[in-house]
Formats: sequence, C-alpha cells, structure tokens
Amino acid sequence: MAANTEIRTGSPADHSGVQFFEGVEKLLEIWFTSTEDGSDKQRDLRNIPRQKWENLLKIVRCEIISFCQNDQVDAYVLSESSMFVSKRRLILKTCGTTTPLQCLEPLLSLVEQYTGFDEVEDVFYSRKNYKRPELQISPHQAFEEEVALLDTFFEDGEAYCLGSVDTDCWYLYTLNKEKCSQTKSDPDQTLEILMTHLDSEVMSIFTRDVCSSAAEATVKSGIEKLIPNMVIDDFLFEPCGYSMNGVMKSGTPELPEVSIIYPVVTHVRKPTSFEGMLHDNSHNTRARFFLRVV
Repeated sequence: MAANTEIRTGSPADHSGVQFFEGVEKLLEIWFTSTEDGSDKQRDLRNIPRQKWENLLKIVRCEIISFCQNDQVDAYVLSESSMFVSKRRLILKTCGTTTPLQCLEPLLSLVEQYTGFDEVEDVFYSRKNYKRPELQISPHQAFEEEVALLDTFFEDGEAYCLGSVDTDCWYLYTLNKEKCSQTKSDPDQTLEILMTHLDSEVMSIFTRDVCSSAAEATVKSGIEKLIPNMVIDDFLFEPCGYSMNGVMKSGTPELPEVSIIYPVVTHVRKPTSFEGMLHDNSHNTRARFFLRVV
C-alpha cells in the first residue's frame, strides 16, 4: 500500500476534514537457517499452522483476507497489504498504523518451534518516511526507535538512510554481511517501484464507484496482462483501494524458475507500489522481467 490518504472508518482526519490513512509500507524480510548439522529438507516456514500466523498478525494489527500459493511461496493478502512465506524466508509488508516489529519475539519462537530453524541468516527492514509519523504506534514513530528495537535481536545490524530526511527518504536496516557468517544464499533478485502523480482517471478504476469487484479492477487496469501465467489473488477495498498478490505458475516459459510476488494497493490520485521477486541469477531473466514491468 503506497498512498497517504483514504476514507476509512476510524482513521484520524486532517485539517480539511478528510480521513487520513498512512500508505507508507513497512517491509520486514527475514531469512532463516539452522546451526545444526544435517539437511534442511524438513525445515520449512510453511509448516507453521495458519492459526499461528493469524494470532501473530493480531500483534501486527492486521488480518488475513485471502490466500494463494505455488510450489515456492504461500501468499496472503492482508487487511493492510501482504505476507509471503516460503521455505526459509518471511516477507511481511504492512501499511497504516501496523506494528510489524512488535511481532519479532513471538515470530522467532514460532519459527524455532515449528520449523527447526534456529538462526536468522539475514534481515531487511525498510520503509519510506511517513507523512504523519506522530500517528504511528511505538516503536514505529521514529526510525531511531525502530533501530533500537531491532538491535536487541540482531547483533550485527546496521542502519542507513537514502535521500534527504527533510523531504523524501528511504530507511533501511540490514545485517552487516562482513560480520556475519558466510553461508551459501539462494538466488534472489528484487524489483521494487514506487510511482506517484498517476493519472486520476486511471486511478479511479480502483474505487467502488467505477468497479464492483477486484476482478473487474484487475481486468480494466491491465494488471492481469502484466506478467503472463500469474495466479492473481486480488481485493478491492471500500470505498477505494486495491491490493493483489500474484504468484507464478510452475514451468513458466517466459520467465523460467521464477517466483513472482506482487503486492499493489492503490488509492485515487496517490502513489502505487509494485514489488516483484525473481529466484534467478540470470541477467537475461532480470532484463526481460524489468522490461515487461516497465
């Protein structure tokens, strides 16, 4: 979700009386591994029961709306964006006043209990600067507070800020790879795009005034044609806003050995986000994927 205003019940109003919704997405990505000898074949984050994920998301202040999957990833559309669970990686992407970092302690316990993974191999936490940070819930009001919490879990974390803190900037927290143990990582490439000042007539597709269902919005917007052979799980909010996850069907000839996850939540006249992930180190595959999206 990448917009900053929307009419939603219970959202605080700005000075003009318009209900405010913080569309900046908090992105938490964690890769797990095990310190024990032996194969990781039986270790899988997807072994965690659905009810446990639902309970965890209550801490984050969101809930599961729908679900789809392929042989590489379980994809959940959430009330506040998306969650993706694969063998060793969890991606939790939420907006509004959600609190993803509050779930870290119970998450790590769940992972060890149900999967056998007992170590975090890598972590990424990132977000754009908020429009109204004072409305966020601790520890998310300030990046410094978020970093302080993350440092209590990860010894080798480092924080970065890209851009000017006075205008638009991007915050990132990740592990220092030089300090961490070097393990063979899975092929993984991410393309993330944030678009602003989009055509208001096109964006009106993502309102209940124009489309009666998510499926209609997906077709009218052309999203269904963006990536061939993608299984689409979409949702149209009231009165406006749209979110979808897409996972690739196995054996896709156009993009071999690729798993796509693609969350979009759009609000009229406000920014839109796209994220796609490739499990492929081929430069040709990455180039074809990028050109298709652009």
